[in-house]
Amino acid sequence: MTLGLDTFAQQPTATSASAMRLISIGGALTEIVYLLKANTQLVGVDTTSIYPVAATRLPNVGYARSLSVEGILALRPTQVLATEDAGPPMVLKQISDAGIPMTILPSSHQLKDVIDRISIIGRLVHKTDPAEALASQLRLEWKNTQAGVANSKYKNIRVLFVLSQNPSQIMVGGKKTSADAMIDYAGARNAITGFSGFKPLTPEAVIAANPDVILVTDQGMKAVGGIGGVLRFPGISQTRAGKEQKVISLEAMFLLGFGPRMPLAVAELNQRLQQVMT
Repeated sequence: MTLGLDTFAQQPTATSASAMRLISIGGALTEIVYLLKANTQLVGVDTTSIYPVAATRLPNVGYARSLSVEGILALRPTQVLATEDAGPPMVLKQISDAGIPMTILPSSHQLKDVIDRISIIGRLVHKTDPAEALASQLRLEWKNTQAGVANSKYKNIRVLFVLSQNPSQIMVGGKKTSADAMIDYAGARNAITGFSGFKPLTPEAVIAANPDVILVTDQGMKAVGGIGGVLRFPGISQTRAGKEQKVISLEAMFLLGFGPRMPLAVAELNQRLQQVMT
């Protein structure tokens, strides 16, 4: 079930913070739990929960999209927190059928939705005052970030986000993706406009897109052996970005997670784009 602020209070939850055994599925959600200092309630996380580093030391229930019901039930949770990206659906149903309360939050690419997540999680873990303080901090950070983007020297830089870590096939981010939203927030333009979602792109289409900058994740960059590996993706070397070796990378969850570090991530992406165009 996807919950909003209006329906959250109707959902069954642990009666107190001390009684809660929380599993957080989604790196952005786990970050919020830690910032609210409710991490003492955590008994497990998923593989995307890599920040802060302390989260990686908790029992792991697997990748958010391919969860195992056995691993989750073994931790005896009293509450499961996840986004609507979590799955498969059958596992979520089994968790619900086992009588474990679940809070499923929308996957979203807007600051308002990040703040809504903070409010909901604050109520869930009995940290409403810290949640309000964190939301206020994010609004201030976002205001400063927007001012910085507005004052950027280079605007409408055409950016191609490459998700694929397989050098033989290039997978890119189209419209209505987390990458597309981040590129737009940073004052740039997605070089891909013809489709939505993440899809493979032919070398001819890459050349036709002719981006100014290639954007990848740190993990993707490492997987292909650095900038040289990115430039060997089919078609990349024949683009403006490829010829000028304008490739930048950011850590995957920082760039695409849309958690409480979102304003900082947008500011960092904008700064990196300005630097590479200088």
